[in-house]
Amino acid sequence: MLADLIAGILSLIKKGDFQRASQAIENVFYDFLKQDAAFFDNIPREDLTTKLLGEHNFTNGHLEILAELFYVQAELSEAQGKQNNSLGYYEKSLTLFEFVEKETKTFSAERQSRISLIGDQISKLKIRIGPDKN
Repeated sequence: MLADLIAGILSLIKKGDFQRASQAIENVFYDFLKQDAAFFDNIPREDLTTKLLGEHNFTNGHLEILAELFYVQAELSEAQGKQNNSLGYYEKSLTLFEFVEKETKTFSAERQSRISLIGDQISKLKIRIGPDKN
């Protein structure tokens, strides 16, 4: 179900329907994580796993959902020309995916593919933004 929602949001972004994509992202935050996007935006990347696992009783499944949501937020921000925001979301997404990959006992080719894709996106954005702007 989540995969279909993410695919739908990515399709809206590709079509340039940023308002509907943004609203759909916000809806998924509430439906799956019971918080709004701003709650997660305010948590520094380096504190994500400890805060969410320790203080909010999240599971690795929750973290993987959040990683997907950060990924689509990064895609939306990039499509809107907000490269610095996009980079931050990609970095949070990658942090969570890598954490889940390390902690989970099951192999996921899809997760591995997403980790590789996000790493590539981060590298490309850092080149475009430049070292002094992020």
